[in-house]
Amino acid sequence: MGGDGNLLRVLCSRRTLLSPRENGLRWLIGAPLFLPSFNVVSSFRCIHYLHGDPCSPDFTHEADDIRTLLIRGFDIVGALLINDGDLEFNARKAAEASCMIRNYLSVNAEHQYVIGAAADLSSDTIQFFKYEMENFKHVESLRTILFETNPEKLVWEKGCLIRCELALKVPIYAPEKITSDMEDLCSSLTDLTIAELKDPSAAFLVERPTVNSDETSASIVLHGSDLDFGRSISENLSSTNNQKEPDIKDLACFQFCSKNQSFSFPSAQENADVIRVTMLSNRSRNIIKAGAPVAKYFPVAEPASCAYANFMLDVLCYSSKQCSVASAISKLVVPGLIDQLITMKDAISPHLLTQHPQLKTYHFLPPGILHPITAIYDLRYGENEVGQRELRRSLHSRLGLSLDRPLLRIANALSFDTEADNLMRIGYPYLKNVHTQIPVSGVFEGIVSLVDGSYQYYHYLLDGMDDNGWGCAYRSLQTIISWFRLQHYTSIGVPSHREIQQALVDIGDKEPSFVGSREWIGAIELGFVLDKLLGVSCKIMNLRSGAELPEKCRELAMHFESQGTPVMIGGGVLAYTLLGVDYNEANGDCAFLILDPHYTGNDDIKKIVNGGWCGWKKAVDSKGRSFFLKDKFYNLLLPQRPYMV
Repeated sequence: MGGDGNLLRVLCSRRTLLSPRENGLRWLIGAPLFLPSFNVVSSFRCIHYLHGDPCSPDFTHEADDIRTLLIRGFDIVGALLINDGDLEFNARKAAEASCMIRNYLSVNAEHQYVIGAAADLSSDTIQFFKYEMENFKHVESLRTILFETNPEKLVWEKGCLIRCELALKVPIYAPEKITSDMEDLCSSLTDLTIAELKDPSAAFLVERPTVNSDETSASIVLHGSDLDFGRSISENLSSTNNQKEPDIKDLACFQFCSKNQSFSFPSAQENADVIRVTMLSNRSRNIIKAGAPVAKYFPVAEPASCAYANFMLDVLCYSSKQCSVASAISKLVVPGLIDQLITMKDAISPHLLTQHPQLKTYHFLPPGILHPITAIYDLRYGENEVGQRELRRSLHSRLGLSLDRPLLRIANALSFDTEADNLMRIGYPYLKNVHTQIPVSGVFEGIVSLVDGSYQYYHYLLDGMDDNGWGCAYRSLQTIISWFRLQHYTSIGVPSHREIQQALVDIGDKEPSFVGSREWIGAIELGFVLDKLLGVSCKIMNLRSGAELPEKCRELAMHFESQGTPVMIGGGVLAYTLLGVDYNEANGDCAFLILDPHYTGNDDIKKIVNGGWCGWKKAVDSKGRSFFLKDKFYNLLLPQRPYMV
């Protein structure tokens, strides 16, 4: 790091750095090898402390977590300490802690400085300093702090992602009477595997991402002998820039970047490229002459058992587009594979003779974080197993994410398979969020409270199901369940009418003859199904007359502000889905955003909006007509957002 003087660019917001406002350390994350000097891209909270002291991190546990979480290419470049006391003194302690954690992580020190920062609990002011790692007496205040307004552009125009998947199945033979040796054998075989990753005969297939048939593919094969594990990335960057006709091993990453960059990252990150690297084991390279296969028999002295350690490695790295691919593989991909292999080995080896963990790697891009993070989940017992929930809760805490949103569930993991993405879109042809196309409600100076998130519009005759005249509540339920799916609270499919009926039979609410019938259901039954299929609880709002509905606007507004789920309006003679309210608390004027499941046409958004099938409805319109009937009762089903991670 160096070269930009006293200018520090902070790519995350000040609020993000200081949230939550409590004593403790924040590790400052940057990409000093690839981005301009003195850039803070994000921050991770320190969550492991010795004796609860916010100035004494448990470096061993912190390093184990961060080694898995932080993708290669990003490093800890400093630390921020939020604590009462002298700010410069606290900044120095933060800088010392960052140097210590870097040592635990074996960060390649190709730069000379770390950032020390400090803030107290009562002020938004953050003071930043830079320290020489070799001489902490040499400190300089960073007085020019620039909080970037478009940080995604800086990160992703200059950089790309490299992904490498590697499946390993390691057989471990041990005498049946000496099972205690299994862990040692697993460790020794892991060491041999690590050596093979750096072997000159190893081969790496590098492929350009293609997102449509118009693009030409680009690929090369690099051998271990083409890589240079002793050469720094900065040296490779300079050689790539200076060489007019580079050798194959000096080809830069930008030569494998897609020209059409429409891929599935949200926000500006969707412009990122993902270069695919596949490792191959070149077993025949060193054979001098051809020969017939030879089998050798080695009898064992005593009965032995065999256990298999299965490793499904999936490494994601961030690189400058100017960096050579060979350097990125040797400095980022291979070290990332080694880190992940060791992490998985430590988890699997104590359980080789029992039901050992089924580990799988997932990559996420949570809101507010500019770069992907990696999590390794144990799939033995499913996502709702207590240990899995606690792992996600810990990750949420470290990343400063809300503890009531399922942001790091498997359904939210990044997908890098563009063909799979296309199939996903084909599999979900229903209209989404149709209310975004409608005109305003007409309530003067009202406050609008709306559904929070995406949903799909389910209505009569959809999917070839003739439910005209009896299926409106089923359709409303399907819309509600689609909301829970799209917010990743569940991965189950939206149930059919028959599956909804079967769920009611399974819980004993209906007789078996109900399945396949055309009987109506109401808000109470919808609540039963949501509890049965999703584990979602609901509140029921009972009204003796449709004329009472405007009196409930304040309560409904609170529901949309706090829960954000679609509401089913049942009872009376018809069922509707409520997506929001517009309410003037001063004079009581209000309107209801109704999504009507009784629509029977095709999915033409203009026809739906112009026909009023999704739109604002006054309880009493300008002609004195009541939308909600005064002589009918109504039950409103208010699904509660699960408090979960």
